[in-house]
Amino acid sequence: MAGGEGGGARVPECREHLFKVLVIGELGVGKTSIIKRYVHQLFSQHYRATIGVDFALKVIHWDSKTLVRLQLWDIAGQERFGNMTRVYYKEAVGAFVVFDVTRGSTFEAVSKWKHDLDSKVLLPNGSPIPAVLLANKCDQKKDGSQNPSQMDQFCKEGGFIGWFETSAKDNINIDEAARFLVENVLANYKSFPSEENDVSKLKLDPDPLRADSKSQCC
Repeated sequence: MAGGEGGGARVPECREHLFKVLVIGELGVGKTSIIKRYVHQLFSQHYRATIGVDFALKVIHWDSKTLVRLQLWDIAGQERFGNMTRVYYKEAVGAFVVFDVTRGSTFEAVSKWKHDLDSKVLLPNGSPIPAVLLANKCDQKKDGSQNPSQMDQFCKEGGFIGWFETSAKDNINIDEAARFLVENVLANYKSFPSEENDVSKLKLDPDPLRADSKSQCC
């Protein structure tokens, strides 16, 4: 009898989550460097542009009862193709959109990346997945005048949950930005049971593909 009660009351000691997070942005903004710094605590000036899609795994002991496995997907050299395939975005629950503060053109491209992201992956309730804007290479001289109040306004209008000045080289704000995003992902996860997630994926996937083929025909 006691054994039966214990069995019914047993709570998993540790909840494990696997979250897919995208790292997107123009070529050369430091996406791979950010991932390498966050996951491996390494920095190199000489990453060659990766071909294909690369991803790294970061295991976070979030609290005493929560283990988060963060799968960081590096867009890795696909930028030149413009719109990414839906396979890359599929099942992502969060994203970093990265630009290089030394190159104004990469900031101008941010809205394009955000729009592309929002058009391809959504939360089960139809909202965009949480996205954090990273103003990378903040250890270098800035090109342009993105001051904090302008950036706050830009994020508000563009649907970003927040932004951080980062430097993969000097390890500035990489961990803080990741923690902020994971907090938001976990908050969303608690709102949507996993069964609901699965159902929504099945419902959502076929339609966009048909829409794609239609647009190609046109």
